[in-house]
Amino acid sequence: MSAKSVPPARDRVWGDEDEVVSAAVRYAWDRLRQDPDPVTGARPAADLAEAAGGAVTGPGIGAAAALGLFDRVLAPATRAQNGPTNLAYIPAAPTRAALAFEAVTGAANIFAGTWEAGAGAIHAENEALAWLTRLLGWPATAAGCFVSGGTMGNLSALVAARAACERPRPAGGWKIVCADSAHSSIRSAARTMDVEVVTAPVDRYGRLTGAAVSAALDAADGVFAVVATAGTTNAGLVDELDSVADACERHAVWLHVDGAYGGAGLAAASVRHRYTGIERADSFIVDPHKWLFAPYDCCALLYRDPAPARAAHSQSAHYLDAIDRGVHNPSDLALHLSRRARGLPFWFSLAVHGTDRYAAAVERTLAVSRQVADAVRASDHLRLVAEPELSVVLFERPGWGARDYAAWSAHAARTGVTLCVPTRWNDRTVLRMAFVNPDTRADDVIDVLQTLRGDHLGQEAHGRGGNAVRTPSAPG
Repeated sequence: MSAKSVPPARDRVWGDEDEVVSAAVRYAWDRLRQDPDPVTGARPAADLAEAAGGAVTGPGIGAAAALGLFDRVLAPATRAQNGPTNLAYIPAAPTRAALAFEAVTGAANIFAGTWEAGAGAIHAENEALAWLTRLLGWPATAAGCFVSGGTMGNLSALVAARAACERPRPAGGWKIVCADSAHSSIRSAARTMDVEVVTAPVDRYGRLTGAAVSAALDAADGVFAVVATAGTTNAGLVDELDSVADACERHAVWLHVDGAYGGAGLAAASVRHRYTGIERADSFIVDPHKWLFAPYDCCALLYRDPAPARAAHSQSAHYLDAIDRGVHNPSDLALHLSRRARGLPFWFSLAVHGTDRYAAAVERTLAVSRQVADAVRASDHLRLVAEPELSVVLFERPGWGARDYAAWSAHAARTGVTLCVPTRWNDRTVLRMAFVNPDTRADDVIDVLQTLRGDHLGQEAHGRGGNAVRTPSAPG
């Protein structure tokens, strides 16, 4: 590695930071080698403020004090997203290679908005995106970039879709079509763009179908895009992408597929058939920080034909006139200009481990989810409420209500048994487990299911003082 030596400390405004850097690197090294603590979690704001004190002061508190504060107070007040017992929401399970390279990426301080500034990093990011492009079955001319998350990815894709629409703005305004099960970011994007959301009904299995989309397109004027989902966040369902693509093709409407969580399943042969038709989509997102083992924050946004995206997103200003628009500039493909090379840790992990091992890791989480679903199906105290398509398992404990589920969930989190939170399905409260960590063991989760019998949690699990909640009795 070639680099000029830094000036003497006396000539630098920050003084000698060698000790600071060494301490931070040692901490990162130690943290990477540790297993996540399952009992970490948020603290009340007042309690945390008192414990943390005031760190930002005129003279500064020094490296040792600042790092100690982070280690003793701040880090323990965050949820361990990569713990194998974290099955809540959509957790994250980055490889250690990806986490380590996140530190390298930060140290390199790369501006990755334009090819001129970040060509090496962008080349690597494009290699990772090309793997996703092949999984989609798209041509090699497809292109994209990494953005912060699914919300920004969905918004950027829909902005490109509206710009690509050749029809004049209708009197009633622009519209998009999606299902009720679409992620909340779709409605957020619609509000931001000042467009209307037209909801198409799902079938009895919870999927958006081509027939429903076609009926919505026939009834609504001004629709410029349809959003289908490849792995709903709540239940892990994949819409009928092929028939939805048929409807979009007949009506000449842009098809965007939100695969923020479920798009990773494209790498798994056992479920690849569920995505038939995705090769016909115009745009697509997947969050590697969800089920592709990358650290936060990392969303891959891809366009089958990137020309409409460049037309919609390229920014112009006198100081940008020197940018070569004939090369790949990520700033031209999404709603951003300044950006870090957030795809590099994902690329590094892919390069280190190989795509075959990635496919095997996704398959392992699918296998664990099926084993857990089988255990629920075979149990005498639980009921599976929906057949899992990907790696989300929905189930219920007959006889329990919302307060019972909440009490069990809180107790399991406090004791570090598991992170599993209730959700709503078909207008009733159920439990939901999302499997994205290949280190999660089916036997451990099946053992947790036994704690749902409800006859041993005790008063502490159901409330404090006079706010106790009824302990549910075992069924039958």
